[in-house]
Amino acid sequence: MNEKQKRSAFSGKIGFVLSAAGASVGLGNIWRFPYLAAKYGGGIFLLVYIILALTFGYTMIVAETAIGRMTGKSPVGAFTSFGSGKGLKFGGWINAVIPILIVPYYSVIGGWVIKYLLGYLLGQGHLLAADGYFGSFISSGLSVELCFIVFISMTLAIIFAGVENGIERVSKVMMPILVVLSVIIAAYSVTRPGALEGVKYFLVPNLQNFSWMTVVTAMGQMFYSLSIAMGILITFGSYMKKSVSIEESTQNVEIFDTAIAIMAGLMIIPAVFAFSGGDPEALKAGPSLMFITIPKVFDSMGLGTAIGILFFLLVLFAALTSSIALTESAVSTLQDELGWSRKKATSMMGLSMLILGTLSCLGYGPLANVTILGMQFLDFFDFLTNSVMMPIAAIVICIVVSRVIGVERIEAEMLEGQGTFKRKKIFNAMIRFLCPFFAAIILISSVANAFGLISM
Repeated sequence: MNEKQKRSAFSGKIGFVLSAAGASVGLGNIWRFPYLAAKYGGGIFLLVYIILALTFGYTMIVAETAIGRMTGKSPVGAFTSFGSGKGLKFGGWINAVIPILIVPYYSVIGGWVIKYLLGYLLGQGHLLAADGYFGSFISSGLSVELCFIVFISMTLAIIFAGVENGIERVSKVMMPILVVLSVIIAAYSVTRPGALEGVKYFLVPNLQNFSWMTVVTAMGQMFYSLSIAMGILITFGSYMKKSVSIEESTQNVEIFDTAIAIMAGLMIIPAVFAFSGGDPEALKAGPSLMFITIPKVFDSMGLGTAIGILFFLLVLFAALTSSIALTESAVSTLQDELGWSRKKATSMMGLSMLILGTLSCLGYGPLANVTILGMQFLDFFDFLTNSVMMPIAAIVICIVVSRVIGVERIEAEMLEGQGTFKRKKIFNAMIRFLCPFFAAIILISSVANAFGLISM
């Protein structure tokens, strides 16, 4: 009880919602969602995504938040609160280790964003759009490392400040600015000549574009976009006061995350459609979309430099809020399990980020010849966490909730402080049967794709 009283906490509902939404709204929303939507059917992909977010997404967010608040602990302590079995320890540690492995390479990409933002601020938009610029930059070594160090320094400074004074305060500033920026850029994008076809493709469902891969890919994107199975929501749930409604808060996070993903689609898809003369193939550039295709689009526009500044400022805020959440989850685990102070835990996490992140920084430059399973360091860490560990962590959460904790205890936690549980039937069906099935599909399809057995 004494430990719980000492534990940091959000000031209220708005603090949790904006911090959790900040965790969810990251690079996956800004660049991954638009290119997947374009590749897998446009409007029909968006419809499938929304349905999955309201069912699968809702269930997992509620389960993790409830576990966190019920126990008042980070993932390892939360799971072992329900027993000392090896399965529970494994479930706790896999949720705890995921953010420790994600945040270093995620911060490398955050460094890339800083480089592009600085470029636009210096009026180098034409240079950034040049063929070969991105490849030359990521292979440079020192320049990538410096940008990466700037990004992790920004993240760690906020973590040092604590939950309410750091994470919550920054989220309350960054998230509204992020929304305003996305509206401005989307409004500019959809009003470009030729952009209307892109808007129609993205928003109007066409059943002819539907395939099984639409469902699988939307499922995977929703999974990663909502920060499911990363330990984040368990950690943030442990900071949530009993008087705050879990259902209302998680609904707000769902809406916020999905709205930003839609805004990202409206920012990018119409602009690229206009730039390419309506060719959907131009959108299928994958990860390079943000750093190669988009600068070319901005370069062809009027006000390209101004829009470039606003866009990469938005992306930086999105990357930072997610990086903060990932780092906080890891720091919380180190504090809880090793009894370290916040200062010591943050410092050790910073050292870990520097070492692992440097491998990813140099993986396209000086260490380009060093690969794991044929992948560069950044790609390998991304594959290991996103394609293998997170689906396994989600399956474990489903089993623990349905077989160990029991849905009844989750319901009791939901109803604390005049809370509600309106989607109880959906939750029960999803957590027992459909969520583990969906997570298994993501695991199998992602691994099969990585080894070239199927093409996604």
